[in-house]
Amino acid sequence: MALLRFLHCAWSLLLLSCVTNAYTNLSDSSLRSLPDPGDDFNVKTGKLLSPILRPRVPGTAGSTFVQNHFVDFFKSNLPQWHIETQNSTSKTPTSNGKQIPFVNLILTRDPPWATPGFSGRLTLAAHYDSKLTPKGFIGAVDSAAPCAMIMHTARSIDAALTKKWSKMVADGLDLEYEDQQGVQILFLDGEEAFQSWTNEDSLYGARSLAAEMEQTPYAAQSNYRNALDTISLFVLLDLLGSKNPNVPSYFKTTHWAYKNMATLESRFRSLSLFKSASKKKSKREDAPFLPDLHKDEGRWIGGMIQDDHVPFMARGVNVLHVIPSPFPRVWHNIEDNGANLDLPTVADWAKLVTAFVAEWMDLEGFFEVEAEGAREKRNTEHRDQEEIVGKTEL
Repeated sequence: MALLRFLHCAWSLLLLSCVTNAYTNLSDSSLRSLPDPGDDFNVKTGKLLSPILRPRVPGTAGSTFVQNHFVDFFKSNLPQWHIETQNSTSKTPTSNGKQIPFVNLILTRDPPWATPGFSGRLTLAAHYDSKLTPKGFIGAVDSAAPCAMIMHTARSIDAALTKKWSKMVADGLDLEYEDQQGVQILFLDGEEAFQSWTNEDSLYGARSLAAEMEQTPYAAQSNYRNALDTISLFVLLDLLGSKNPNVPSYFKTTHWAYKNMATLESRFRSLSLFKSASKKKSKREDAPFLPDLHKDEGRWIGGMIQDDHVPFMARGVNVLHVIPSPFPRVWHNIEDNGANLDLPTVADWAKLVTAFVAEWMDLEGFFEVEAEGAREKRNTEHRDQEEIVGKTEL
């Protein structure tokens, strides 16, 4: 048994090494051409964000509404993604003995030739539930905005994934031996405590899903033992959408992934592609979202925040936790609503996560790149429109 565990760990490390070695940087042209979320993040009418900006307590009509929003979006816009749900129930400290339902949504896009157990998956995760209290709590940064960011990312990379995989087939590659990487999205239920945070009153959906993924084996000849084992990196987004976020690098084991994302942020800023960046801001206000790009790995003080990654990390999954420290000012109070989101920051996070996934999936060369003149005209029109909207709001 010990030998089998050793061989499996060695195989997992080899697969992860293949992923990191195949990592291809996006060109400046590709970064400039990544789709902007635009009006889809409007807090009143945006097709992605506004339907999530409502109370979403597990087991309520608001929760069901948001689940349907996710499903309808993928069915209508991204039909090649596989949709499934994972259900569980649990009593909570406030349910008076009643079983509360928790529904996790799992959305995957694997290479079209891949069979279960043979494709690793970059996994993006966010919780979609909201707190029971205070009454009417929406949770815009916690975590409606991160969910919308992930939806935008899925839509932005979808056509490029199709082009890449179609080219691999057309080129006659031996697909059985090619690196097989897909993308998985987890919208997790029941992250919030109903009364106060404990090991039992929190992470209801994540605990159930991690256990079920681990306990559902693949065929013996598969590359991976089970669905949990296919997760090459678990990228968890939480509490994103407020101005001036400061997101440290929490784990030495995935600092390399943090640095990849931080390098992309630096490139976005150098190309003047971040909406939240402004020459009028002070140095503190225009500090990077991800400040630990050059962190001294020899003197590591990481720290950890309890969140949906915990049940996965406890089972050996590599985690990149994208959560600010300190928490946003509106954390867990009634002011965490759409009006207090900083939409330029939300848009910047969406583009940054999209670029990170695109590089991981080796999508350079598969995006539609605009000609310089057309792009400049579009950007000028967009800036003019933003100025008109800003004056109207004033």
